[in-house]
Amino acid sequence: MSTATLLVLGTLAVVAVMLLLWRLGIRQRNFSYVDIGWSANFALLALLYGGLGAGAPPRRALIAAMYALWGLRLAAHLARRILGEPEEGRYVDLRARWGAAGERALNARMLQFYLLQAGLNVLLAVPLLIACQNPAPRLAPIEWLGAAVWAAGLALESLADRQLAAFKADPAQRGRVCDVGLWRYSRHPNYFFEWTIWIGYALVALGSPPWGWAGLAMPALMLHFLLNVTGVRATEAQALRSKGEAYRDYQRRTSAFVPWPPRRPRPATPR
Repeated sequence: MSTATLLVLGTLAVVAVMLLLWRLGIRQRNFSYVDIGWSANFALLALLYGGLGAGAPPRRALIAAMYALWGLRLAAHLARRILGEPEEGRYVDLRARWGAAGERALNARMLQFYLLQAGLNVLLAVPLLIACQNPAPRLAPIEWLGAAVWAAGLALESLADRQLAAFKADPAQRGRVCDVGLWRYSRHPNYFFEWTIWIGYALVALGSPPWGWAGLAMPALMLHFLLNVTGVRATEAQALRSKGEAYRDYQRRTSAFVPWPPRRPRPATPR
């Protein structure tokens, strides 16, 4: 199947998913479902591009499995946190801001937001699409390197999520800041290793000339979102609201993003 046809088919598929979830969000008064759909859409695109692409089957299988496993893992993780729970704080804030002009205005703005997420699905799946159209029979060394980087990122992101979940489940830690395991070295190890996963996708795409270089834009775009949009900035603001000075102390001694040994507290200045 041609690249243009695959792109159109993938776009229609993820838009349809987002439209259904938007309607569900209106009905349930909970727009948090967009996060689950955004993650699961990568598995849907992996199925479409991997199954219908014109490239060599081993490469299609590799890159499709990478996207699908990551997308399904993240979707399941988010579903456990979202399903059956009240609307998440980010969407409560958006509801308050966008709903000031009424319910219809809120729903229209949310529709735009959901469709934007569908567009990001298609854009961020460019490395997947490029690799699935590559007919070269053998995987290049850089593709194997990309798969290894992706695997390390997925394993460590999963570990960070498990460590945070275990910390939150311990009644003795209620109200405290998680600073154990990977969270001792980074305030957001899950986001850092998610970024590592996107580096892996880009490296695999580099093995598919002449357009493989386009995949390099995706880790840069994801880094922007993780640091400045929906990741670190929003999470830190919520943590400061809920934990106050305890989180400020955590900020002072712990790297924001890249895992790094914690800073030692400064000795008190004698008076």
